[in-house]
Amino acid sequence: MKRALKWVLVLVGTGLLLLLAIGWQRDLAPADLQAKYANGASQFLDVGGGLLVHARDEGRGDAPVLVLLHGSNASLQTWEPWVERLGTKYRVISLDQIGHGLTGPNPSDDYSPAAFVETLDRTLAKLGVDHFALAGNSMGGAVAWRYALAHPEKVDALILVDASGAPRNASASMPVGFRIARTPLVRRLAQVITPRRLVEKSLHQSLGNQAVIDDRMIDRYWELLLYPGNRRATGLRFALRQKPADPAALARLHMPVLILWGKEDRLIPVAAARWFVRAMPQAQQIVYPGIGHAPMEEAADRSANDVDTFLSRLAHPSQK
Repeated sequence: MKRALKWVLVLVGTGLLLLLAIGWQRDLAPADLQAKYANGASQFLDVGGGLLVHARDEGRGDAPVLVLLHGSNASLQTWEPWVERLGTKYRVISLDQIGHGLTGPNPSDDYSPAAFVETLDRTLAKLGVDHFALAGNSMGGAVAWRYALAHPEKVDALILVDASGAPRNASASMPVGFRIARTPLVRRLAQVITPRRLVEKSLHQSLGNQAVIDDRMIDRYWELLLYPGNRRATGLRFALRQKPADPAALARLHMPVLILWGKEDRLIPVAAARWFVRAMPQAQQIVYPGIGHAPMEEAADRSANDVDTFLSRLAHPSQK
Protein backbone atom coordinates (compact mmCIF):
# COMPACT_ATOMS: atom_id res chain seq x y z
CA MET A 1 0.00 0.00 0.00
CA LYS A 2 2.80 2.40 0.94
CA ARG A 3 4.65 1.54 -2.27
CA ALA A 4 1.55 2.21 -4.35
CA LEU A 5 1.02 5.56 -2.64
CA LYS A 6 4.66 6.42 -3.28
CA TRP A 7 4.25 5.78 -7.01
CA VAL A 8 1.06 7.82 -7.10
CA LEU A 9 2.89 10.75 -5.51
CA VAL A 10 5.78 10.33 -7.95
CA LEU A 11 3.39 10.34 -10.90
CA VAL A 12 1.51 13.39 -9.60
CA GLY A 13 4.76 15.24 -8.97
CA THR A 14 6.09 14.32 -12.42
CA GLY A 15 2.85 15.49 -13.98
CA LEU A 16 3.04 18.84 -12.20
CA LEU A 17 6.66 19.31 -13.25
CA LEU A 18 5.73 18.49 -16.84
CA LEU A 19 2.82 20.90 -16.70
CA LEU A 20 5.08 23.65 -15.38
CA ALA A 21 7.67 22.95 -18.06
CA ILE A 22 5.10 23.10 -20.85
CA GLY A 23 2.77 25.83 -19.63
CA TRP A 24 4.75 28.15 -17.35
CA GLN A 25 4.46 31.71 -18.51
CA ARG A 26 6.26 34.74 -17.07
CA ASP A 27 4.65 38.16 -16.75
CA LEU A 28 5.19 40.53 -19.65
CA ALA A 29 6.93 43.89 -19.29
CA PRO A 30 4.49 46.74 -18.51
CA ALA A 31 6.31 49.12 -20.88
CA ASP A 32 5.92 46.70 -23.78
CA LEU A 33 2.22 46.19 -23.04
CA GLN A 34 1.62 49.94 -22.74
CA ALA A 35 3.38 50.53 -26.05
CA LYS A 36 1.09 47.98 -27.69
CA TYR A 37 -2.25 48.57 -25.98
CA ALA A 38 -2.31 52.25 -24.99
CA ASN A 39 -3.15 54.83 -27.64
CA GLY A 40 -3.39 58.58 -28.05
CA ALA A 41 -6.62 58.68 -26.01
CA SER A 42 -5.13 56.73 -23.10
CA GLN A 43 -4.78 58.40 -19.72
CA PHE A 44 -3.31 56.96 -16.53
CA LEU A 45 -5.33 58.60 -13.77
CA ASP A 46 -4.02 58.76 -10.20
CA VAL A 47 -7.11 57.87 -8.15
CA GLY A 48 -5.28 57.54 -4.84
CA GLY A 49 -3.77 54.69 -2.87
CA GLY A 50 -1.02 54.18 -5.44
CA LEU A 51 -3.49 53.13 -8.15
CA LEU A 52 -3.21 54.47 -11.71
CA VAL A 53 -6.33 53.68 -13.76
CA HIS A 54 -5.94 53.31 -17.51
CA ALA A 55 -8.86 55.14 -19.11
CA ARG A 56 -9.84 56.58 -22.46
CA ASP A 57 -12.05 59.65 -22.85
CA GLU A 58 -13.16 59.75 -26.49
CA GLY A 59 -15.88 60.99 -28.79
CA ARG A 60 -17.63 64.36 -28.59
CA GLY A 61 -16.58 66.30 -25.52
CA ASP A 62 -19.80 68.34 -25.43
CA ALA A 63 -22.14 65.37 -25.83
CA PRO A 64 -23.97 63.13 -23.32
CA VAL A 65 -21.57 60.79 -21.54
CA LEU A 66 -21.56 56.99 -21.95
CA VAL A 67 -19.34 55.03 -19.53
CA LEU A 68 -18.33 51.47 -20.50
CA LEU A 69 -17.22 48.70 -18.10
CA HIS A 70 -15.62 45.52 -19.47
CA GLY A 71 -16.04 42.01 -18.11
CA SER A 72 -13.84 39.53 -16.28
CA ASN A 73 -10.34 39.06 -17.78
CA ALA A 74 -11.15 41.52 -20.54
CA SER A 75 -10.06 45.14 -21.02
CA LEU A 76 -11.35 48.45 -22.32
CA GLN A 77 -10.43 47.34 -25.87
CA THR A 78 -13.52 45.13 -25.86
CA TRP A 79 -15.54 48.37 -26.30
CA GLU A 80 -13.61 49.71 -29.29
CA PRO A 81 -16.38 48.68 -31.72
CA TRP A 82 -18.91 50.77 -29.74
CA VAL A 83 -16.50 53.70 -29.38
CA GLU A 84 -16.03 53.74 -33.15
CA ARG A 85 -19.78 53.67 -33.83
CA LEU A 86 -21.06 55.87 -30.98
CA GLY A 87 -18.22 58.36 -30.58
CA THR A 88 -19.67 60.76 -33.16
CA LYS A 89 -22.74 61.35 -30.95
CA TYR A 90 -21.52 60.73 -27.39
CA ARG A 91 -18.60 61.35 -25.10
CA VAL A 92 -17.46 57.76 -24.48
CA ILE A 93 -15.38 56.83 -21.43
CA SER A 94 -13.89 53.37 -21.02
CA LEU A 95 -11.42 52.09 -18.43
CA ASP A 96 -9.45 49.04 -17.40
CA GLN A 97 -10.91 47.95 -14.08
CA ILE A 98 -8.71 46.94 -11.15
CA GLY A 99 -6.82 43.71 -11.80
CA HIS A 100 -7.26 44.09 -15.56
CA GLY A 101 -5.57 45.51 -18.61
CA LEU A 102 -3.03 48.29 -18.16
CA THR A 103 -4.49 49.36 -14.82
CA GLY A 104 -3.09 46.22 -13.24
CA PRO A 105 -3.54 45.06 -9.65
CA ASN A 106 -5.05 47.07 -6.84
CA PRO A 107 -2.21 47.95 -4.41
CA SER A 108 -4.57 47.18 -1.52
CA ASP A 109 -5.41 43.70 -2.90
CA ASP A 110 -9.08 44.63 -2.51
CA TYR A 111 -11.26 43.13 -5.26
CA SER A 112 -14.56 43.29 -3.44
CA PRO A 113 -17.60 44.67 -5.28
CA ALA A 114 -17.28 47.83 -3.19
CA ALA A 115 -13.70 48.33 -4.40
CA PHE A 116 -14.80 48.21 -8.04
CA VAL A 117 -17.60 50.71 -7.37
CA GLU A 118 -15.29 53.04 -5.44
CA THR A 119 -12.58 52.90 -8.12
CA LEU A 120 -15.11 53.75 -10.81
CA ASP A 121 -16.43 56.68 -8.79
CA ARG A 122 -12.94 58.07 -8.16
CA THR A 123 -12.04 57.67 -11.85
CA LEU A 124 -15.11 59.55 -13.03
CA ALA A 125 -14.50 62.27 -10.46
CA LYS A 126 -11.00 62.70 -11.91
CA LEU A 127 -12.60 63.16 -15.33
CA GLY A 128 -15.13 65.65 -13.98
CA VAL A 129 -18.14 63.48 -14.82
CA ASP A 130 -21.17 63.33 -12.53
CA HIS A 131 -24.05 62.43 -14.89
CA PHE A 132 -23.85 59.64 -17.45
CA ALA A 133 -25.31 56.51 -18.98
CA LEU A 134 -23.53 53.45 -17.58
CA ALA A 135 -23.02 50.22 -19.52
CA GLY A 136 -21.34 47.03 -18.36
CA ASN A 137 -20.67 43.59 -19.78
CA SER A 138 -20.50 40.44 -17.62
CA MET A 139 -18.58 41.35 -14.44
CA GLY A 140 -18.73 44.96 -15.60
CA GLY A 141 -22.51 44.66 -15.69
CA ALA A 142 -22.48 43.71 -12.01
CA VAL A 143 -20.26 46.72 -11.25
CA ALA A 144 -22.74 48.86 -13.24
CA TRP A 145 -25.87 47.83 -11.35
CA ARG A 146 -24.03 48.00 -8.02
CA TYR A 147 -22.83 51.50 -8.90
CA ALA A 148 -26.38 52.51 -9.85
CA LEU A 149 -27.60 51.28 -6.44
CA ALA A 150 -24.86 53.22 -4.65
CA HIS A 151 -25.11 56.41 -6.74
CA PRO A 152 -28.54 56.51 -8.42
CA GLU A 153 -28.39 60.31 -8.68
CA LYS A 154 -25.44 60.06 -11.11
CA VAL A 155 -26.71 57.33 -13.44
CA ASP A 156 -29.10 58.65 -16.09
CA ALA A 157 -29.51 55.27 -17.77
CA LEU A 158 -28.26 51.72 -17.18
CA ILE A 159 -27.25 49.25 -19.92
CA LEU A 160 -26.58 45.64 -18.92
CA VAL A 161 -24.84 43.47 -21.51
CA ASP A 162 -24.82 39.77 -20.53
CA ALA A 163 -24.39 41.03 -16.98
CA SER A 164 -23.50 38.90 -13.99
CA GLY A 165 -25.48 39.02 -10.76
CA ALA A 166 -28.60 36.96 -11.37
CA PRO A 167 -28.92 33.84 -9.18
CA ARG A 168 -27.78 30.84 -11.19
CA ASN A 169 -26.08 27.46 -11.03
CA ALA A 170 -22.71 26.72 -12.64
CA SER A 171 -23.15 25.34 -16.13
CA ALA A 172 -21.39 22.21 -17.37
CA SER A 173 -20.77 24.06 -20.64
CA MET A 174 -19.05 27.00 -18.91
CA PRO A 175 -15.89 28.07 -20.81
CA VAL A 176 -12.77 26.35 -19.56
CA GLY A 177 -11.07 29.56 -18.40
CA PHE A 178 -13.91 30.33 -16.01
CA ARG A 179 -14.05 26.74 -14.73
CA ILE A 180 -10.35 27.02 -13.86
CA ALA A 181 -10.89 30.33 -12.10
CA ARG A 182 -13.60 28.75 -9.94
CA THR A 183 -11.41 25.78 -8.85
CA PRO A 184 -9.13 26.75 -5.91
CA LEU A 185 -6.05 24.58 -6.53
CA VAL A 186 -6.13 24.93 -10.31
CA ARG A 187 -6.74 28.66 -9.89
CA ARG A 188 -3.43 28.98 -8.02
CA LEU A 189 -1.57 27.06 -10.74
CA ALA A 190 -3.11 29.36 -13.35
CA GLN A 191 -1.16 32.25 -11.81
CA VAL A 192 1.98 30.83 -13.44
CA ILE A 193 0.62 28.36 -16.01
CA THR A 194 -1.27 30.36 -18.62
CA PRO A 195 -0.87 28.93 -22.12
CA ARG A 196 -2.17 31.03 -25.00
CA ARG A 197 -4.16 28.07 -26.33
CA LEU A 198 -6.18 28.01 -23.08
CA VAL A 199 -7.25 31.62 -23.67
CA GLU A 200 -8.01 30.80 -27.30
CA LYS A 201 -10.21 27.85 -26.30
CA SER A 202 -12.05 29.91 -23.69
CA LEU A 203 -12.79 32.63 -26.26
CA HIS A 204 -14.15 30.10 -28.73
CA GLN A 205 -16.39 28.69 -25.99
CA SER A 206 -17.54 32.14 -24.81
CA LEU A 207 -18.39 33.79 -28.11
CA GLY A 208 -21.16 32.66 -30.42
CA ASN A 209 -19.97 34.56 -33.50
CA GLN A 210 -16.71 32.74 -34.16
CA ALA A 211 -15.89 34.98 -37.11
CA VAL A 212 -14.78 37.82 -34.82
CA ILE A 213 -12.08 35.69 -33.16
CA ASP A 214 -8.66 36.22 -34.70
CA ASP A 215 -5.04 36.14 -33.58
CA ARG A 216 -5.16 39.81 -32.63
CA MET A 217 -8.09 39.25 -30.25
CA ILE A 218 -6.53 36.14 -28.71
CA ASP A 219 -3.22 37.93 -28.20
CA ARG A 220 -4.97 40.88 -26.56
CA TYR A 221 -6.84 38.77 -24.00
CA TRP A 222 -3.78 36.62 -23.31
CA GLU A 223 -1.11 39.31 -23.15
CA LEU A 224 -3.10 41.68 -20.93
CA LEU A 225 -3.75 38.78 -18.55
CA LEU A 226 0.07 38.58 -18.30
CA TYR A 227 0.38 42.19 -17.13
CA PRO A 228 2.24 41.90 -13.80
CA GLY A 229 -0.19 41.13 -11.00
CA ASN A 230 -3.29 40.55 -13.14
CA ARG A 231 -3.27 36.76 -12.80
CA ARG A 232 -2.89 36.97 -9.04
CA ALA A 233 -5.67 39.56 -8.95
CA THR A 234 -7.90 37.16 -10.88
CA GLY A 235 -7.25 34.47 -8.28
CA LEU A 236 -8.05 36.82 -5.40
CA ARG A 237 -11.20 38.05 -7.11
CA PHE A 238 -12.57 34.58 -7.83
CA ALA A 239 -11.78 33.48 -4.26
CA LEU A 240 -14.40 35.93 -3.00
CA ARG A 241 -17.99 34.81 -2.59
CA GLN A 242 -20.23 37.01 -4.71
CA LYS A 243 -23.76 37.64 -3.52
CA PRO A 244 -26.39 37.70 -6.26
CA ALA A 245 -28.37 40.83 -6.87
CA ASP A 246 -31.29 41.59 -4.57
CA PRO A 247 -34.39 41.97 -6.77
CA ALA A 248 -36.06 44.19 -4.18
CA ALA A 249 -33.09 46.59 -4.35
CA LEU A 250 -33.02 46.55 -8.15
CA ALA A 251 -36.73 47.34 -8.24
CA ARG A 252 -35.96 50.65 -6.51
CA LEU A 253 -33.85 51.85 -9.46
CA HIS A 254 -35.88 54.34 -11.46
CA MET A 255 -33.54 55.17 -14.34
CA PRO A 256 -34.29 53.64 -17.78
CA VAL A 257 -32.65 50.24 -18.24
CA LEU A 258 -31.66 48.43 -21.44
CA ILE A 259 -30.73 44.75 -21.24
CA LEU A 260 -28.78 43.27 -24.16
CA TRP A 261 -27.99 39.54 -24.31
CA GLY A 262 -26.50 36.95 -26.62
CA LYS A 263 -28.88 34.04 -27.00
CA GLU A 264 -25.98 31.56 -27.24
CA ASP A 265 -24.18 32.80 -24.10
CA ARG A 266 -22.66 29.73 -22.43
CA LEU A 267 -21.25 31.63 -19.46
CA ILE A 268 -24.37 33.52 -18.33
CA PRO A 269 -27.40 31.96 -20.05
CA VAL A 270 -30.15 34.13 -21.48
CA ALA A 271 -32.43 33.09 -18.59
CA ALA A 272 -30.48 35.63 -16.53
CA ALA A 273 -31.70 38.40 -18.84
CA ARG A 274 -35.27 37.41 -18.09
CA TRP A 275 -34.48 37.49 -14.36
CA PHE A 276 -33.21 41.07 -14.63
CA VAL A 277 -36.30 42.08 -16.58
CA ARG A 278 -38.54 40.66 -13.86
CA ALA A 279 -36.48 42.43 -11.19
CA MET A 280 -36.55 45.79 -12.99
CA PRO A 281 -40.01 46.36 -14.50
CA GLN A 282 -38.82 49.52 -16.26
CA ALA A 283 -36.24 47.52 -18.26
CA GLN A 284 -36.46 46.65 -21.93
CA GLN A 285 -34.69 43.60 -23.34
CA ILE A 286 -33.08 42.72 -26.68
CA VAL A 287 -31.73 39.21 -27.36
CA TYR A 288 -29.37 38.51 -30.28
CA PRO A 289 -29.68 35.08 -31.96
CA GLY A 290 -26.37 33.42 -32.75
CA ILE A 291 -24.44 35.71 -30.41
CA GLY A 292 -22.62 34.69 -27.24
CA HIS A 293 -21.21 36.52 -24.24
CA ALA A 294 -19.94 39.73 -25.88
CA PRO A 295 -22.54 41.34 -28.20
CA MET A 296 -20.51 44.57 -28.39
CA GLU A 297 -17.75 42.63 -30.17
CA GLU A 298 -19.82 39.92 -31.86
CA ALA A 299 -22.68 42.10 -33.14
CA ALA A 300 -21.14 45.55 -33.06
CA ASP A 301 -23.42 47.24 -35.60
CA ARG A 302 -26.67 45.89 -34.18
CA SER A 303 -25.83 46.39 -30.51
CA ALA A 304 -24.40 49.90 -30.97
CA ASN A 305 -27.45 50.90 -33.00
CA ASP A 306 -29.75 49.56 -30.27
CA VAL A 307 -27.86 51.57 -27.65
CA ASP A 308 -28.06 54.72 -29.79
CA THR A 309 -31.81 54.25 -30.26
CA PHE A 310 -32.27 53.75 -26.51
CA LEU A 311 -30.21 56.79 -25.54
CA SER A 312 -31.75 58.97 -28.24
CA ARG A 313 -35.22 58.27 -26.90
CA LEU A 314 -34.12 59.41 -23.45
CA ALA A 315 -33.31 62.81 -24.91
CA HIS A 316 -36.60 62.83 -26.87
CA PRO A 317 -39.12 60.90 -24.73
CA SER A 318 -42.00 61.74 -27.07
CA GLN A 319 -40.43 59.61 -29.80
CA LYS A 320 -41.71 56.06 -29.82
